[in-house]
Amino acid sequence: MSNALMNIQIIPKAYDVDEVYPAVEAAIALVEGSGMPYEVGALGTTVQGDIDELLDLAKAMNKVIVERGCKSVISQIRVYLGSEPITMNELTSKFRE
Repeated sequence: MSNALMNIQIIPKAYDVDEVYPAVEAAIALVEGSGMPYEVGALGTTVQGDIDELLDLAKAMNKVIVERGCKSVISQIRVYLGSEPITMNELTSKFRE
């Protein structure tokens, strides 16, 4: 059940600045492969789904950053959890016209 939204901003610390974007792209590839609805924004990615799946995805995204050779990663995560299903569009549609 898609009763949660997660916005995650991944901030890798790399040995070389050229390692940052490929690492972030690898994390976004995990989101793309998740099958959950998502939107990539300039300062973070929002994903819609089950809370447990979203938190597992956040863990995997952090792990892939380190696996790609970055020294460390900081993630800023915001979660919306409701008793009823919610979509990204329901929260933002009036601002998109």
